Amino acid sequence: MDMSTFINAIEIYRVSMPLVYPFRTAYGDDSAIESVLVKMTSGDHYGWGEASPMAAPAYSAEWAYGAFLMVRDWLAPQLVGRRIDSGHDLQVALGRCKGNFFAKGSLDLAWWDLRARQLGQPLWKLLGGVQGEVEVGADFGVMDHIDKLLSAMEGAVAQGFLRVKLKFRPGWDIEMVRKVRERFPHTTIHIDCNSGYSLSDTAMFQALDEFNLAMIEQPLAHDDLIDHAKLQSSLRTPICLDESITSLAKARKAIELRSCRWINLKPGRVGGLTPAIEIHNLCQKEGIPCWVGGMLESAVGASHCLALATLPNIRYPSDIFPSSRFYTRDLAQPDIRLSGPSRISASTLGGIGCEPDPVELESRKVDYARLQA
Repeated sequence: MDMSTFINAIEIYRVSMPLVYPFRTAYGDDSAIESVLVKMTSGDHYGWGEASPMAAPAYSAEWAYGAFLMVRDWLAPQLVGRRIDSGHDLQVALGRCKGNFFAKGSLDLAWWDLRARQLGQPLWKLLGGVQGEVEVGADFGVMDHIDKLLSAMEGAVAQGFLRVKLKFRPGWDIEMVRKVRERFPHTTIHIDCNSGYSLSDTAMFQALDEFNLAMIEQPLAHDDLIDHAKLQSSLRTPICLDESITSLAKARKAIELRSCRWINLKPGRVGGLTPAIEIHNLCQKEGIPCWVGGMLESAVGASHCLALATLPNIRYPSDIFPSSRFYTRDLAQPDIRLSGPSRISASTLGGIGCEPDPVELESRKVDYARLQA
């Protein structure tokens, strides 16, 4: 069988997926998730990728419409009509364009799904995953009242989730953690600050040491490494970097500076599975454990995250959720479901094992473009 991958066509969709309730974080509130889906075709095979930088450039400098235009006008033209036989080939082809990691990630993920389907292998096995079932956690955004959060956590703990992540922002901060810890003294908990604070808040973060948190995720600026190193040196609680890690080089510098003790890996944020695997391998070598984060993608993006979460240096339950957690109906089928308490299984089918439902995709479509060799 010819395993060359000549890219015949690339289709690009920008979609809007309404959430069952608003998702509230330090960078803002979202009632729908805007995402970019890519279908990459080579001969009789195809693959799907997804990147979800959100509707506004608030989590990062990218946003969904900008990523759609970037893929359509600059990135996809670098691939269509070319032979791309590895993730490295793809990254080199896109390397002329600086940054735009989510946009690049949508194409990188599509290529990996395409290659796995060509080989007839589940993507997680192609990546070198050690087992097909991964541990996942529960995640709660900012709520209207602490009682709602405590009730939601009761449900998560009763379902057997191995850890709980809490969004943390001014006004929903240390007193919220205090009340949660009073109710759940032994539950594994960490907080996610989404870049909402500065070094002037060091005393508050030091006060959090008493609550035995698993980690504090991205407390300072989205592109910072140096201030995180200063903060980490003053805390017992480990810092986990998320937004700050956009490349292998940033991960290397964070490790050298001792900016963190954990790294959250999101394929979209770092430009795809190719750089995510490189970061994973570097962290494994340097003794920095990782876990996989998500951007509330459809089952397409979540399935790529699942494949990544099967790698050996993923040491903490990941942010991969059942589709019903955020959506009345997932854009893709089959959707994501728990396979056991706090566990989700990656597909045993070729590639990621799912793809967009044509009717649902059409109903959620905001923009569309097709490039053909």
